[in-house]
Amino acid sequence: MDTKLTLKLNQEVIKKAKAYALAHKRSLSGMIEAYLKTLVGPSENSSSTEIEISPYVKSLRTGVKIPASLDDKEAYSDYLAEKYK
Repeated sequence: MDTKLTLKLNQEVIKKAKAYALAHKRSLSGMIEAYLKTLVGPSENSSSTEIEISPYVKSLRTGVKIPASLDDKEAYSDYLAEKYK
């Protein structure tokens, strides 16, 4: 069950946090909830479908955005054609 929470924060911090959330296509509430979950640890009520991602795996992120329309077989074929020219 979700409950409303009112926070009193520095206006500049809120402004930067909203810009960050927008840039990462996340909600500010979702970001704050995720942060608080890391502080308090897993709860008994969390669903069993949630997967804990280790810090090592998180560190492997590259930040590269792959377009949804990418045809991986065609891209690989193009790569091989270029490689064995």
